Amino acid sequence: MVQKKTFKKDKYEERILAEVNSLLRAKVNDPRLQFVSITKVELNKDFSVAQIYWDTFESSQRGDAKKAIESARGKLRTLLAKSLNVRAVPLLVFNYDAQFESEQVIEQILASEQEKGKKF
Repeated sequence: MVQKKTFKKDKYEERILAEVNSLLRAKVNDPRLQFVSITKVELNKDFSVAQIYWDTFESSQRGDAKKAIESARGKLRTLLAKSLNVRAVPLLVFNYDAQFESEQVIEQILASEQEKGKKF
């Protein structure tokens, strides 16, 4: 079932994305999070859970970054509550965003298919 997008939900997701990225840079002093970037935020229907997708520029550091994000989750939620000034802050669930790797695989498949087509 596809969830209907609303202006309020879109704006709240954008605020959370911007704030979490900002908090990672300014308030969380973990060197493992230095190259982590929040790529997307999806709120559930009642705004109680935020699925936060992240990526890192250093793919070799992905495991360390995941551990660091999980350990900083509580601190991030507390800081988010202060900066958003809302009654209830959603539960933060962090997921690795594999979009970049998926795009690379698709590009490789398309390139190989294109090469096969040229041989005929």
